[in-house]
Amino acid sequence: MKKRIAAMVLSACMVMSMAVPAFAEEETESSVDLSAVETVTEGVLTVATSPDFAPYEFYAIDEDGNATLAGFDIALAGYIADYLGLELEIVTVDFDGVLSELQTKSVDLGIAGLSPDPDRESIMDFSDYYYYGGQSFVTVKGKEDLFTSLEDTNNPSYSIGVQTGSIQVDLANEYSPDADIVSLPKVTDIITDLLTGNLDGAYIETDVAKSYATNYEDLVLVLDVPYDVEGGAIGVSKGNETLLAAVNEAIAAALEDGSMDRFVAEANELATGEKYEGLLEEETETEALTE
Repeated sequence: MKKRIAAMVLSACMVMSMAVPAFAEEETESSVDLSAVETVTEGVLTVATSPDFAPYEFYAIDEDGNATLAGFDIALAGYIADYLGLELEIVTVDFDGVLSELQTKSVDLGIAGLSPDPDRESIMDFSDYYYYGGQSFVTVKGKEDLFTSLEDTNNPSYSIGVQTGSIQVDLANEYSPDADIVSLPKVTDIITDLLTGNLDGAYIETDVAKSYATNYEDLVLVLDVPYDVEGGAIGVSKGNETLLAAVNEAIAAALEDGSMDRFVAEANELATGEKYEGLLEEETETEALTE
């Protein structure tokens, strides 16, 4: 199930808001004809994301229990929409759904900690990098000694978790081909199965793994995982070259004016507080992961 969130509209029944960044009032001269940018819905930038990936995208919970869609990907989406002079609409789906939304051209952009995997280039174009991260192998306390090298993960007696459709699937197939590779739709599912003993380890993006480890002290990042592409890019609707050029220009502006550094710092701070990672409709999982 997917949920659409307009940046300027609050849902009274869910008491949900979106943190949209403030921008400098100075106008910058664009090398792209922004008026020529075409989007799925005129006047609206429609962006798909998977809010289970703190500090990239997640729900921050305030003291009254209200959920705000947050994360540096969400802030960057707001920056880009503002740069293009468009209203922002966020579509929340699981990670595999982000890829599907782009493939069917139901959205303009996919922002979900995407790595520019060549296997995805047939269904989307990739922006320039806006963030550089890394990959890690994660387990729980008591199992650290089982995994002293990536070679140790390649054991048929181990169950190794990955998020469906992610580049972590490729990493698991490369480094742990003989293990029981378990593909799950959300990172929260992986964390739950690690904590309950259903998984022995998992491949997770480093900053995301660190964010979970601050809330779940039994989680341990034990290994750095080599990966040729250790950066985040935005998925752009395939063939929309004007939009791609405009997005790249907005990313360059966010990096140059320091906005991206601020977005990352603010997201990391929010991610250390109370948060929920997943789709809000799934109340059962909300309770299970916040107990």
